[in-house]
Amino acid sequence: MGLILTAIYYERYGWHTKAQYAEFVHRYGFDLMNWPGYETLADLRELMMVAWIGHQVGTSERFAAEFTRRMRSLRTGEGRNTWGAF
Repeated sequence: MGLILTAIYYERYGWHTKAQYAEFVHRYGFDLMNWPGYETLADLRELMMVAWIGHQVGTSERFAAEFTRRMRSLRTGEGRNTWGAF
């Protein structure tokens, strides 16, 4: 599941550039986004990321704000490009 992060960081969050992702695909030898199970695994990983932030809500306002942002985007279908990296 760890390799899926590189793909979703590029595709869903824009945390990697197109060139960085192309280099990853070149070195790995396969584009995970072309795998039929990609969407399911990416959705599961994303849910885990939201759950982890949710568990941290009581520790700081930064976590609480990020959790709110992520939940709103999941509920409304807004893009994930506003999610902060942790």
